[in-house]
Amino acid sequence: MSFGSDNWAGASNRVMEVLAEANAELAPAYGNDHWTGRARDILSDQFEKDVAAFFVGTGTAANSLALGAYARAGGIVLAHTDAHLAHDEAGAPLLFSPGMQIELVDGPNGRISPKALAARLKSFGERDVHRGRPVAVSITNVNELGQCYSTADVAEIAALARRRHCAVHMDGARFVNALAHTGASPADLTWRAGVDVLSLGLTKAGAWCAEAVILFDPAMREDFAYRHKQGAQLFSKNRFAAAQFVAMLEDNHALGLATHANRMGRAVADALTRSEAAALLLPPQANEVFAFLSPAARDRLTRAQITFAPWQTRSAHAAAPPEPDWMLCRFVASFRTSDADVAALERALTG
Repeated sequence: MSFGSDNWAGASNRVMEVLAEANAELAPAYGNDHWTGRARDILSDQFEKDVAAFFVGTGTAANSLALGAYARAGGIVLAHTDAHLAHDEAGAPLLFSPGMQIELVDGPNGRISPKALAARLKSFGERDVHRGRPVAVSITNVNELGQCYSTADVAEIAALARRRHCAVHMDGARFVNALAHTGASPADLTWRAGVDVLSLGLTKAGAWCAEAVILFDPAMREDFAYRHKQGAQLFSKNRFAAAQFVAMLEDNHALGLATHANRMGRAVADALTRSEAAALLLPPQANEVFAFLSPAARDRLTRAQITFAPWQTRSAHAAAPPEPDWMLCRFVASFRTSDADVAALERALTG
């Protein structure tokens, strides 16, 4: 039984059915098929405006290309201390944007502190070629500690970024989980709050391989098309990527899956809370749960063949473990997690 990652969960039956449907026909290559057109229309409807949508294979590609669209000489991207793009992309964002740097800004609960961001932005002098210049602020929703930025949170950060002519990027690998938690619309949580570009991930939510770069300024479409091709992300059989977006977004299928995963995350948190051998780092807001586990709890779960992931936060704001030998661990619920799975986790915790 795995609580290691929602990437383990496979794809929903609906996604597989739509992929089979897309496979049963001939279709033009390189995104000139009706599936791609349909997916782009759905995305524009979801975001309540004309968007430029480019399908890619991985979240790493989405983040790297999205930030590359705003790269300039001497450019610096500001992100949270725990940001995935700074620690888990093997330098890909910098590979796609030679000369760019990533600098980190801390803040509690995995969110960039607006006060710290304002101070960091102020530290860059106008036309100080020695220091470099900020070109983008990147936030993650759901973030690296399983917490969500609200529309007000996003707007506050975007307003600070605008004052220094910075773009705002959102890493949305679990974007639908953030929608399920906040109750906000896709438009309200992104461009209406000041986001310029979204890395939209549906793979973790229940697709097979469905990631996209969503540009909220359609005028960037032509230039980004070349960047997309140079980044080796223009699929010849793009209909298979697009068909997954159709399956996931029509009738709010992805939101339904995310709502279930979030509910299971809360159930996991409740089970951990009831154990004397575990202590939550933060109350979960989506499908990721972070908790300190005693050595005894870790051994019990390992013996029960329940998978979880040892974790590390680099934030100075994170709480210390209750005891020195307790370890921070991550548990992730998915659309396939069941009440029976959570019950088995709780039984294992009690020994």
